[in-house]
Amino acid sequence: MMERHFDDELKELKKNILKMQTLVDEAITKSIKSLVERDGELAEEVLNSDDVIDLLEIVIDKQCLELLAKRQPVAVDLRFITSVQKINSDLERIGDLCINVANASKYLAKHPQLKPLIDIPQMADITRSMLKDTMLALVDRDSKLARKVVKQDEEVDRLYVQNFREILSYMLEDNKNIKRGIRLILTGKHIERMADHVQNIAEDIVYMVEATTIKHHYEESPMKGEDTE
Repeated sequence: MMERHFDDELKELKKNILKMQTLVDEAITKSIKSLVERDGELAEEVLNSDDVIDLLEIVIDKQCLELLAKRQPVAVDLRFITSVQKINSDLERIGDLCINVANASKYLAKHPQLKPLIDIPQMADITRSMLKDTMLALVDRDSKLARKVVKQDEEVDRLYVQNFREILSYMLEDNKNIKRGIRLILTGKHIERMADHVQNIAEDIVYMVEATTIKHHYEESPMKGEDTE
C-alpha cells in the first residue's frame, strides 16, 4: 500500500513538472511573438503569467522535499526527485527571462523598428524545440535525446553572436539607435540564457537516467572516478 502511494506521488510530481514546462513554453512563445509583432498587450499577458509559474515552482519544490523526507527514496527514484528539483528551478528562471523579453517588447513597440527580427526568433524556436525534447527525455528516460539537446545549445550561442554583431553595427552607424539596440542585444542574451537553462535540464536528465555527470565536461575530466574529501 505504501509503495502504491509513493508511485502515485511520483506521478503527481511528474504531472506538475510537465505542467510547469507547458506554462514556460507558452511564456517563451508569447514573449517572442509580442516582440516580433510589436504587441504590448501580449507582452502584458506574459507579465501576468509569472505569478502562476512562481506558485507552481513552490508547489513542486514542496512536493520534492516531502518525498525526500517521508519516503527516503534510493537509486533511480532519488535521482528523479533531486533532478526534478533542479529542473523546476531552471524552468522558473526561464520564466523570469521571458519577463525580461516582454518588458523589452513593451519598450520597443513604442519606438520605430530598428531592423527586421530574424536571429532572435530563430534562437527562440531552437530553445523551444530543446525544451520540448528535454521533457520527452524526462518522460521516456531517454538520455540519448537529452545528450542531443546539450549539443544544440551551440547553435543558439552562434546565433546570439551573429545577432550581437549585426545590432552593434546599427548602433555604430547612428547613436539614435543605441537605446533600441541595447534592448535587442539584451533580448538576445536573455534567450541565450534560456537555452543555457534548458541545457542544464538536459544534463540533469542524463544524470537521472545514467547516474553520470556530464556538466562542465566532467566525463572527460581526470578527476572522474577519484575520491574527493
